[in-house]
Amino acid sequence: MESNYTKIYSGNRFTAQRIEEKLLEVGIVAIMKDESESARLAGFAANIDGALEVHVQKEEEEKAMMIVRAIAAQQKD
Repeated sequence: MESNYTKIYSGNRFTAQRIEEKLLEVGIVAIMKDESESARLAGFAANIDGALEVHVQKEEEEKAMMIVRAIAAQQKD
């Protein structure tokens, strides 16, 4: 089954949450995917590194990636 969503970020929880907040400010609703939490809830051992994935609808990818790049540039400063 093909998804209408695409991954725009994978990394630490803090950055993922900043990205999600900025996306909401411009009207983009993101899906946050936390594999370790899903595994934990299913009863499997999980890698507790706090990594999250941020997904957006494919038609919003370009606009969303501008936000991801801006946040990444701020973190390098």
